Amino acid sequence: MSTPTPARNLTLYRNGSVYSAADPFASAMLVDGDTVAWIGSEQAATSIADSTMHIVDLQGALVTPGFVDSHVHLTETGAALASLNLAEIGSAQELLATIEAGATANGSAVLLGHSWDNSAWRDHTLPTSEQLARAAGGKDFYLTRVDVHSALVSQKLAEQSGATSLPGWDAVHSLVTREAHAAVRPLARKFAPSQLQEFQRAALHEASRNGYVALAEMSSPQIAGMDDFRLATSWTSQATATPSVYGYWGQLVSTEAQARELVEALGSKVRGLAGDLNMDGALGSRTAALRTDYADAAGERGAAYLNVEQAAQHLAACTQAGLQGGFHMIGDAALDTALEALDRVATQLGGGAVRAAAHRFEHVEMADAQAIERLAAHSVTVSAQPSFDATWGSADGMYAQRLGERHVGMNPFASMFRAGVPLAFGSDSPVTALRPWDSIRACLNHNTASERISARAAFIGHTRAGWRALRESNPLLGQLVPGAPASFAVWEVEELMVQVADERVQSWSTDPRARTPLLPALDGDAEPICLQTVANGTEIYSAEQLDSAGNHEASKWL
Repeated sequence: MSTPTPARNLTLYRNGSVYSAADPFASAMLVDGDTVAWIGSEQAATSIADSTMHIVDLQGALVTPGFVDSHVHLTETGAALASLNLAEIGSAQELLATIEAGATANGSAVLLGHSWDNSAWRDHTLPTSEQLARAAGGKDFYLTRVDVHSALVSQKLAEQSGATSLPGWDAVHSLVTREAHAAVRPLARKFAPSQLQEFQRAALHEASRNGYVALAEMSSPQIAGMDDFRLATSWTSQATATPSVYGYWGQLVSTEAQARELVEALGSKVRGLAGDLNMDGALGSRTAALRTDYADAAGERGAAYLNVEQAAQHLAACTQAGLQGGFHMIGDAALDTALEALDRVATQLGGGAVRAAAHRFEHVEMADAQAIERLAAHSVTVSAQPSFDATWGSADGMYAQRLGERHVGMNPFASMFRAGVPLAFGSDSPVTALRPWDSIRACLNHNTASERISARAAFIGHTRAGWRALRESNPLLGQLVPGAPASFAVWEVEELMVQVADERVQSWSTDPRARTPLLPALDGDAEPICLQTVANGTEIYSAEQLDSAGNHEASKWL
């Protein structure tokens, strides 16, 4: 007796636009289960449509490959979504008022808040510890700066954690950085397992409703424990409709045996011992390691958490174990240390072994021409965050405050592309939001004109390049072509166009003969709206709207 052939699950999307290198003018796509089966024209779609297919009228909507975020923190993102939002605070007085209101309304043991940024205030002065204590009304609080490398904390939390006797404790403002912050953070973030799950589920929903199909989770002992990491990397294997999560664990090792032992303890979902293994801190908190003094703090050059020997041993161990290694680095001095470590490992194990390991460095905001050349020589992927430049890169922004003239040319995306450095883009959520189109716009409008890149290059950095940075072997990932995984997002857009960094080629690139796929216009106020996200053939998000009677109904195009 023969086994019956299972019914095929066919969905035909038509009457829209499909972003595909296989056919830049495609308006229709056929999905067979978890695979893209066909891309083509509306006329061809009419000829193949039949009763076995579920037909989706796109009504002009755009279908793109789903986004990959190359640097996120799930629990921190979910916790930030549930915490006091301090991003729009404009002064110490506003901060105190928000804390007072939040302390009254919040019933949890510790008042959590996120994203204050005093570099954007007219007066950068923080409130005093006494003012903060009065506003909180005796309640414990943990309020992270936007870069999450420092926080305002209650005196009780600081004392209980031992932070008051550690470097980085500022008693005047109840501010913790460096070792003091590392001590108080776990105490403030004592989340029950159910809370962890709730926070991570909220973060995954936020990602899926913004068109993401995969995320690189960056964890480490100082951020969260192994239980948090195992939960984050378990979502992909659970029977839940979420983006795929790939895990990086930032813990230092010195031998191949240590690397293998650590990976065994973490579980099979770990991709590498990289990510937020901190070489330094952040510019906003003045903990990024610089070659010369901060412009607004004479004698201060930040914090160097690792030396060349430690970094070289770590990279050698990862290379020998077949793992991706890497570090968090912001300042130029931190990058110098990492590059010297790479050079040592290449001498020890051979340049080919280092290149094959596909190591990755996170952020790399301050890279000169020589550093970029060395990154390219070692085939190191740079996992960067374009929205950092949009947020802090203006002539009077935080970068300029901290660095003076050195801020010009930071986040040198165009220079890296020209040199052949692999680039993958992300958000570092919750530092910046899970908004991929904002990130692409930031690449187009880079504050240093010579470092601008086209929307297409930025889009690839958020899609195909993200998969490559994860060392995924399927070359079709991040594309919509026959045979590719059915991982995509559908967008309501007002206009499609080609946007390039050099306006001189704009007219040529929009000519149909250039066969350049079109992306949403990002030069105005209109934002693409995500209508649906599908990961490996499974819908993980669908937009809903209220009808005239107040009932939920599927979006108009479904």
